[in-house]
Amino acid sequence: MNRRQLLRAGTALGATGALAGTAAGVPASAAEPTEPLRVHVVMFDGVEELDFAAPYEVFSAAGFFTSRPVEVRYVSASGARSVTAAYGTVVRGIRPWAPGEADVLVVPGGGYARRDRPGVWTEIDRGTLPRALAAAVRPGLTISALCTGVMLLSAAGITTNRPCTTHHKAKPDLQRQGGMVKSARVVDDGDLVTAGGITSGLELALWLTRRELGSQTATDLETMLEYEARGTVRTSARLG
Repeated sequence: MNRRQLLRAGTALGATGALAGTAAGVPASAAEPTEPLRVHVVMFDGVEELDFAAPYEVFSAAGFFTSRPVEVRYVSASGARSVTAAYGTVVRGIRPWAPGEADVLVVPGGGYARRDRPGVWTEIDRGTLPRALAAAVRPGLTISALCTGVMLLSAAGITTNRPCTTHHKAKPDLQRQGGMVKSARVVDDGDLVTAGGITSGLELALWLTRRELGSQTATDLETMLEYEARGTVRTSARLG
């Protein structure tokens, strides 16, 4: 375990110790799933740093507050590789595309305002990632996206006639392409979950943590992060 992991684990233990009845240290009930929650964060050149880093951090840290294992990885539809993000961050060790091994896909955005540079527009024009996303749809898989990453789902036909949201500047495009755009920070339509602007990756991941791992896990995680999820979450039961 490296220094960062040790520090994070110590923080997690401190947070759980301050809260009665937290998931850490509590044996799993007989009904609690024991198979891992497998989260794949989709990567491409020009992806926004905060878009991919925030969900990765939230899901990874969630493992400290539940007895259910949580596995998080970066993946690329172009195979194992490295990518260069919007502000020049180089991310290595990205795994091959394997949506059959995932329970949740998270699609970040980036580069939507700069059509002549790497990012969402380049991926839409190339077509590889939208085709891979369209082919990934199956029972048991939740496909989620935030910010302009939702436009990649739109290009894949996944948001057509579905409640969804995206970055405020991309909402007109999303609506023109057939998405049922809702005013909310997070829109949960079952196997499709979308979120608004760049920082909404925190809300997206915290909401999915709450949905998949329980409210106590999400609450303990917010305590550790010193962050409270904000904005409206609209779920299938309240979409109209």
